Amino acid sequence: MRWLAGLADLCCVLAFVVIGRASHGDGETPAGIASTAWPFLAGLAIGWLAARAWRRPSAVAPAGVSAWLATVAFGMVLRVASGQGTAAAFVLVALAFLGLLLLGWRVAARVPGRRRRSPGPP
Repeated sequence: MRWLAGLADLCCVLAFVVIGRASHGDGETPAGIASTAWPFLAGLAIGWLAARAWRRPSAVAPAGVSAWLATVAFGMVLRVASGQGTAAAFVLVALAFLGLLLLGWRVAARVPGRRRRSPGPP
């Protein structure tokens, strides 16, 4: 399960990058995607480490919240440090989109488990 959660988070960040680049007409070259993705992937790794997400990787908190906030915060800091731009609107879009994806799959993963449980005695 740990590697699946890590893969899901990785795919969420890459989806954010690819959709963002496509919406701005930046193209989907591997080099372009890597250039845009690395700050956010580094932030994701920091979030996983900070929350020790490997213990309960599908938990909304702390794993999901830490992954989400660290991906955005450190991703933006690393973008600035590497000479890539950020704008207030971009930060807000990143918070919303990555929050939806990184927290959303965790919430969705919990729903089927609740439905399968048999009700307790009356």
